[in-house]
Amino acid sequence: MKVAFTVNGAPREAEVEPRRTLADMLREECGLTGTHLGCEHGVCGACTVLLDGAPVRACLMFGVQAEGAAIRTVEGLAAPDGTLNALQRAFQAHHGLQCGFCTPGFLMLATWLLERPDKLDEDTMRHVLSSNICRCTGYQGILASVRAAAQELGRWAG
Repeated sequence: MKVAFTVNGAPREAEVEPRRTLADMLREECGLTGTHLGCEHGVCGACTVLLDGAPVRACLMFGVQAEGAAIRTVEGLAAPDGTLNALQRAFQAHHGLQCGFCTPGFLMLATWLLERPDKLDEDTMRHVLSSNICRCTGYQGILASVRAAAQELGRWAG
């Protein structure tokens, strides 16, 4: 089936078998390999992307379900010239990654948190980010990174 959608602000079309996941479509048809596949059961969160502004597990959704949708992936976070955004810089400065496998999912989930109308507080941040799994960092660097980005962006309620 032919699917038309927008990814990182650019209109795209892809020919996708109805059984293919959104993650597979993004990786294989669009060449956006930053969306990682971990558990492929929706548990780990490595495949998190934003679909029409909301975080979704791309391994649990069929690519054909993205018809007409606006998708944002980790490749769309930096500026066109490659300059990192505040969240990406915070992950770098506060050691929010080690192996990096879970990082795209955390970046997309945190992007959603930072773009919501309400300011971010510690309890909300911890609750939402606990839905993604990291096996390397112990989470402290990830939490510090998101907290620092929220403070820089004026989105931290404390």
